[in-house]
Amino acid sequence: MGRDIQWDKRLVADERGQSSVEYAIVFSALLCVLVGVGALMGVLDGGVFVHHAVTSASHCLRSSIAGVTDMLCF
Repeated sequence: MGRDIQWDKRLVADERGQSSVEYAIVFSALLCVLVGVGALMGVLDGGVFVHHAVTSASHCLRSSIAGVTDMLCF
């Protein structure tokens, strides 16, 4: 019985796999960031944000006279 407790203590104190686990965590976080940046680049390259901005601006200018006067004063 006492031998099992000593084995458990040595097993818990062993740190051989710690660097592998840390590497896996950091690598997965970096991979998530890179995939997110790639997805954002694809959306920006497709012009989705510009299309939404132009669509919103045209609705705003079409629906109010104040928008036209603001555009002419600028």
